[in-house]
Amino acid sequence: MTQDVYLTGITTTGTPHIGNYVGAIRPGIEASKDLDTKHFYFLADYHSLAKSEDPDKIAQSTLEIAAAWMALGLDTEHAYFYRQSDIPEIPELTWILHGMTAKGLMNRAHSYKASVQANVESGNKDPDKGVMMALFSYPILMAADILMFKSTKVPVGQDQKQHVEMARDIAQRFNHNYGETLVLPEAVIGEDTAVLKGLDGRKMSKSYNNTIPLFAPEKRLRKLIMKIKTNSLEPGEPKETEGSTLYDIYKAFATPGETAEVEKAFADGIAWGQMKQQLFEYINEHMRPARDEYDRLIANPAVVEAELKKGAERARELSVPYLAQIRDAIGIKKLG
Repeated sequence: MTQDVYLTGITTTGTPHIGNYVGAIRPGIEASKDLDTKHFYFLADYHSLAKSEDPDKIAQSTLEIAAAWMALGLDTEHAYFYRQSDIPEIPELTWILHGMTAKGLMNRAHSYKASVQANVESGNKDPDKGVMMALFSYPILMAADILMFKSTKVPVGQDQKQHVEMARDIAQRFNHNYGETLVLPEAVIGEDTAVLKGLDGRKMSKSYNNTIPLFAPEKRLRKLIMKIKTNSLEPGEPKETEGSTLYDIYKAFATPGETAEVEKAFADGIAWGQMKQQLFEYINEHMRPARDEYDRLIANPAVVEAELKKGAERARELSVPYLAQIRDAIGIKKLG
């Protein structure tokens, strides 16, 4: 039986928030402890060029995201932890895959269609106004990320499933033309993965500016939690847990027993201010050890850099010979 290979990428376009933690980082770190599978975790800094034009923000985000995974306990001895831009085989494979990718397939990519739709709705005569090729061909770079390390399982949210399906389509076409060379991946949709709401009640997202940074200092953490939107029910009035951002965030961190106690407090009419204070104290204590380590790493970026370089060296032990095999298959080879 072949070993499963899991791959997870994190785009370097912001500060990690608690939604990232419960949705991707925490399950990813748990998975990294499974010694029967291979795990690849990478910082998708080339992908960030499709979303951000601020070099300082990309560099800072790379440091913050890498430090977050390290501080929270990613097993970098077993898992492969690297920066996308440290693996030159990935952009080379991206170009090779361009030759196997129909423009019609890229036309159907969600991110491209959303940009076109926005242009149409705003009355632009050019539906492609402002669309850069980095956005248009984003799924090909993602396919290269996935296929470079023979990934069999790619954990994604429902909204990212299309990218894995596109990687499969591209790989199938490549294999049809050049023989069985690329491994076809499968999307793993986390059905029970928590999707947290942000300060305003919408999905927690950097694009909505409604996030709670994972390692916010105590004072800022408390200030943000106190801003979480609630209804106008008075203290003493029973409150519903369903649809409550406070409850959902607490449940994502707490044990089943602790969650049951909060459910009773809601039924008994806990005051929103009291519940916010309780949530702040719980998250603050829960994150304190990792926050101390995160602050240490942020103050010592050379330590983070060394870890990423070590991960890239390990990853290139796999990518260099595999790209040579791919180049051989397409006819780019030594002549004698």
